[in-house]
Amino acid sequence: MSWKSKGFDPNPKSMVTKKLTLLLCIGCFCAGMLFSDRMWTVPEAEDKTISRAMGVKDERLKLISEGCDPIRDVKHESKDILNEVSRTHNAIQTLDKTISNLEMELAATRAVQESIINGSPISDELKIPETNGKRKYLMVVGINTAFSSRKRRDSVRATWMPQGEERKKLEEEKGIIMRFVIGHSATSGGILDRAIEAEDRKHGDFLRLEHVEGYLELSAKTKTYFATAAALWDADFYVKVDDDVHVNIATLGATLARHRTKPRVYIGCMKSGPVLAQKGVRYHEPEHWKFGEEGNKYFRHATGQLYAISRDLASYISINQHVLHKYANEDVSLGSWFIGLDVDHIDDRSLCCGTTDCEWKAQAGNVCVASFDWTCSGICKSVERMKDVHRRCGEGKNALWTEA
Repeated sequence: MSWKSKGFDPNPKSMVTKKLTLLLCIGCFCAGMLFSDRMWTVPEAEDKTISRAMGVKDERLKLISEGCDPIRDVKHESKDILNEVSRTHNAIQTLDKTISNLEMELAATRAVQESIINGSPISDELKIPETNGKRKYLMVVGINTAFSSRKRRDSVRATWMPQGEERKKLEEEKGIIMRFVIGHSATSGGILDRAIEAEDRKHGDFLRLEHVEGYLELSAKTKTYFATAAALWDADFYVKVDDDVHVNIATLGATLARHRTKPRVYIGCMKSGPVLAQKGVRYHEPEHWKFGEEGNKYFRHATGQLYAISRDLASYISINQHVLHKYANEDVSLGSWFIGLDVDHIDDRSLCCGTTDCEWKAQAGNVCVASFDWTCSGICKSVERMKDVHRRCGEGKNALWTEA
């Protein structure tokens, strides 16, 4: 029997066609599967994204229904952080004030210790006061004086400085402390010191400093005064005035009270005089080269007859007194200590009236805080003329006790 009778065609071309057809079918099938997978991948990803978004929304709705809105929680958390920052800031300010007080008490303790080591007598007022319940004063007025100025002090006592019980009443009712400020002689316990001690026993109006007196040591004395006064009395202002200047205390208090809200205040008659390089002249500046070329002027500073500083500045002097540089002139030194600080320089010309101007100003109701003669850097012949200036330029006997 032949192959043809069985229906088989042994032709090789027919066999090749069948194989090619089979391969073509398999290829079409694979291509179809690949195309099908690609078409279904994108919708599936989109479904997952939509599903995830719906899930987040459902979860947020659930949190809101339970009172846990994440957005509100963030707002509350921000408010809590701000409150915490505010509380922290207040705590830091309180801590800074405490540290400042401790540093001033340390300065006073150091002064007492040095006095004991050196064998110098300790003033009653230099003894460290109790810190608890320490009262607040308006101002401390330190009247700079010298061993040879007994008659000047008496002229001040007889005019604008209250005495005895009236001075104590001024401290208790008005918060005004007044003291003559003086250090010790080069010979501790000598005749000069004994004379001051006897005068203090009679009047009780001295503040003794741990300082050796001398004209060239005025800058050091000023620094010691502010540090000591700040350690002894908690006041809004600390004033330095010379003992040949006339002062209206009530007017001074009212003037300073207007600046109570300012933390760092430096009040006086501001000037900017020339730096004197020539030797042998009054107010010669040995360190004139620090101020530039010859003919330059000083920075702005208050004239030395009378000026006032706020407590923050007195604290600054107390804390840094060992590193503050002293120039030849005391008023320049004080001004230099505040250079670079955020300080309000208040130029008030009522603190430096002339003795010929203060009378008509007083008559016009514009009473001067302080009066002196520029030609003498104080009242010329102050011992003889202080009473006359007080009569013509004084604010009146009852001004201190008149309520504002």
